[in-house]
Amino acid sequence: MADAFDGFRIGAGYAVVEPDRHRPGSYTLVVDGTPQSHVDLEDPTHLAFEYIRRIGHAIDLLPPGPITALHLGAGALTLPRYVAVTRPGSRQQVVELERDLVDQVRAVLPFPRGASIRVRYGDAREVLGKLPNGLRGTVDLVVVDVFGGSQIPAHVTSVEFYRSVAEFLSPTGIVAVNVADGAGLAFARGQASTLQSVLPSVAAVADTGMLKGRRFGNIVLLGSPTDLPVADMPRRYSSDPMPAKVVHGAELRAFVAGAPIVTDQTAVASPEPNRSVFGG
Repeated sequence: MADAFDGFRIGAGYAVVEPDRHRPGSYTLVVDGTPQSHVDLEDPTHLAFEYIRRIGHAIDLLPPGPITALHLGAGALTLPRYVAVTRPGSRQQVVELERDLVDQVRAVLPFPRGASIRVRYGDAREVLGKLPNGLRGTVDLVVVDVFGGSQIPAHVTSVEFYRSVAEFLSPTGIVAVNVADGAGLAFARGQASTLQSVLPSVAAVADTGMLKGRRFGNIVLLGSPTDLPVADMPRRYSSDPMPAKVVHGAELRAFVAGAPIVTDQTAVASPEPNRSVFGG
């Protein structure tokens, strides 16, 4: 197996899989200069990116045993690998727009042995509407991590989109949404407001500096048709190398602070990060 690809085109962009100089056997997928995924082939349970670890903690809080998972956005398929190893027997579906991306990633970063991961190709929202009806109401985990380059496309940020996602959740299922935003957090607050309008239990997870809008970064939104296990979350998130806070209930309502619900008519893409965020 080669140490890395020479680089390849995906749509109008450019991607490369780079070896991690600090962790042998690990690789980072970089798209248009933006690090998007990290994979440790020797230990798929190692989640290097902060926001991915936060989604990983949410996965660990689901009831024990195999799960049914739906991943919107593939990247290097870090979380499908994590689920396959930590919950053997799980059934997973991944939706990704760029077939070349998945083909190239799988060529150098193969799936764990025995993983049941089906990849469907196309726009996340369009494919969502074409998934088998038998999946509706049965999915334990939906991960929404859709990016076009370094931005989240507008059409996967609206209340109409989140309603479509919610139709697939089991009564105790969890949706985890990766939201990227910067100073002021207007985009993130709008996403929290929108998700709250669809699901009765919602929480936001991020480090305190991010929650105060001091820098560009990621906030993970969690939503469920039933009460999220918020009592079990603080211990897990506070023990991370970059400790995170769980915001829910009255504190989340204060964070949202009247941010409008996003619709298909008002939706916009997430802010584009300054190149210095990634050391460019």
